[in-house]
Parts: sequence; C-alpha cells; structure tokens
Amino acid sequence: MSKYQNIREEAYKANMLLPKLGLVLFTFGNASAADQEDQVFAIKPSGVPYEELSPGNMVIVDFEGKTVEGDLRPSSDTQTHAVLYKHWSEIGGIVHTHSTYGTAWAQSLKPIPIYGTTHADHTTAAIPCAPPMSDDKIAGNYEYETGFQIMDHLKACGLSYMEVEMILVGNHAPFTWGKDAAKAVYNSAVVEEIAKMALLTQQLKPQVQPMKDALIKKHFDRKHGVDSYYGQ
Repeated sequence: MSKYQNIREEAYKANMLLPKLGLVLFTFGNASAADQEDQVFAIKPSGVPYEELSPGNMVIVDFEGKTVEGDLRPSSDTQTHAVLYKHWSEIGGIVHTHSTYGTAWAQSLKPIPIYGTTHADHTTAAIPCAPPMSDDKIAGNYEYETGFQIMDHLKACGLSYMEVEMILVGNHAPFTWGKDAAKAVYNSAVVEEIAKMALLTQQLKPQVQPMKDALIKKHFDRKHGVDSYYGQ
C-alpha cells in the first residue's frame, strides 16, 4: 500500500463530491488533498472522467509541482495547487470548479458583495475577484502564475487566506480551499450558492446595497467568534 493512501482517499472522495453537488460537468474541475508535513498532495489526473476515478489513480505531487507517484498526468491546474500549498501552511485541501454562477461572476470581473446572512455566515468580506494576469504571465507558466495571482489579490484586498477561503479568478472561475479537502468542497458549494443568490438579488433590486456591518458581524461571530453559539 502506498504511504500516501490517506491523501489519495481524501482527494478521491472530494473529487467525487463535485459532480454529485452539481459543481462540474464532464472532466471539468479538480480537488486535491495535502500532507503539509511531507509537503505533497494528491490530485485528480488530467482529463479523466469522474466515473473512472479511483483512489489509486490520484496523482501524488510535491509542493514544487513535480510528480512523486502515479502513472497518469496530474491535473493541468496542478501548479496552482502547488504554489498555494507551498505558501499557505494551514490549508489541507484545494478545489477548482467552473460552476455556473461562480464562473459568471468571475467572467464579469466582479467581486460578490455581501447582500445577506448566508454570505456573512462564512466571511465578513466580499468574495474577491482577482483581475486577469498580464500577457507576459499568460504566455509564461500560466498555472504557476495563477497561484500568485490569487495570493497577490488577497494581499491587495487586505485579506488573509484564513479569513476568506474562496476567490474568483477573473475571466476564469472559482478556487476554494480549507483545512482539508472536504472543507474546500464545502466552500465551493457555498460560493456557488452565494453567487446565485447575489445575482438574483441584483436582478430583483438593481440598486441593492450590501448588508449593514452590524448584521454581518453578528452572523459571522455567532458561528466563528469567541462566543459562538451555533451548532452543538
């Protein structure tokens, strides 16, 4: 048995949730699970249909983006995952989808404002949208640069990856992360639902304003604050 069996299983389960939750079509999207101690992660192989996936064909890659174990080529987005894992030591899972509503916001180059408590339950910030990268970076190591595009935009917004576990990459699609792959999948489902709600809200009331700060803080703190009281 591979020494990486645990993260293979975790990555497999995360990937299989993506079509189940309606977040991907065909071979779109990918999920990965990391072992921060060994500085490796397991990720979906490139272009393989979800129904053909198994724990055994998850590809093991190190934080430099080099394949460590596996017979298949890893996802084309592997370098993005590698950059984020290398620089963000507290995360254990990353998910990338082209889910409909999240991708629509990314294509519009707009962050998703906080219009309601569903959004505020997860973060006190608008979901940021990183601007498209420069032509020279596109022509270079595109997926590698996407990792820095994500990190640089969070920094420009004054946000940490622990505060906001989701981002839109302009003209591209959402990326999410979390303490493990399951949390990253959860965040992908959340960003898609928030994106849908925000679009419908704007259609119903084009001049809608973001929710007031007191209500944002209340909803976030009751789930995540020092004196949180949501859940058992």
